[in-house]
Amino acid sequence: MLLAVDVGNTNVVFALYDGAELRTRWRIATDARRTGDEYAVWLMQLLQLESIDRAAITRMIVSTVVPRARHNLEVLGQKYFGLTPLFAGEGAAAWTIPIDVDEPRSLGADRAVNAIAAHARYPGDLIIIDFGTATTFDVVDFNGAYKGGIIAPGINLSLDALVNNTAKLPRIAIESPRNRSVIGRNTEDAMLIGVFWGYVAMMEGLIARLKEEIGRPAQVIATGGLAILFDRHTDMFDAVEADLTLEGLAMLAEQAKTQ
Repeated sequence: MLLAVDVGNTNVVFALYDGAELRTRWRIATDARRTGDEYAVWLMQLLQLESIDRAAITRMIVSTVVPRARHNLEVLGQKYFGLTPLFAGEGAAAWTIPIDVDEPRSLGADRAVNAIAAHARYPGDLIIIDFGTATTFDVVDFNGAYKGGIIAPGINLSLDALVNNTAKLPRIAIESPRNRSVIGRNTEDAMLIGVFWGYVAMMEGLIARLKEEIGRPAQVIATGGLAILFDRHTDMFDAVEADLTLEGLAMLAEQAKTQ
């Protein structure tokens, strides 16, 4: 089995692939100080709960936007699974699509992995929106080349900035609005409208600008935890792929087997 690890700024997702099948996934808060031994204690308990023998894990691939986490995940792979992890974008797991930007090495691994998975699944030009700590908009052309994109503050970062820099506004949860009204009748509703519908307006505007600049029909593919929430209340997305990053990692790991 393949252990795929996606290290984001907020969470680390561990997933097990049995061939092409995603068997299970687990999530833990990102902490760059977390050691390989600490990861192992947590992960071994979860494997036991799923009745999975750790010896069944014969490959490991990592995508990380947190450089300090790298060494600890290498320790996890080598000490507890007896294998050296692949890292997305490096060596046998090098990118399978052209990275057509000014500084290819600065591109976040998660964004490149999303592009690989989306291009494999959908034809034509693509706009990929990933809802994470930041919200990213990435453009992939019909040939599969990554062309660049946009990085915007994530919706939770925007809410944190609003609450932390005002004296009287309460902390609210990001949730489905009760209706489509944009006139708040109380403080909490006014905040939710500003954050939720304001974010929708931002996305609609950026998607429209991206499509105009691309100049050809482009499908919009959404991923990340809040994609489903926005999909319920808008028609911006052509598809929602919850496991896009993990699928891209699995594709890179499969490519590496042939090297």
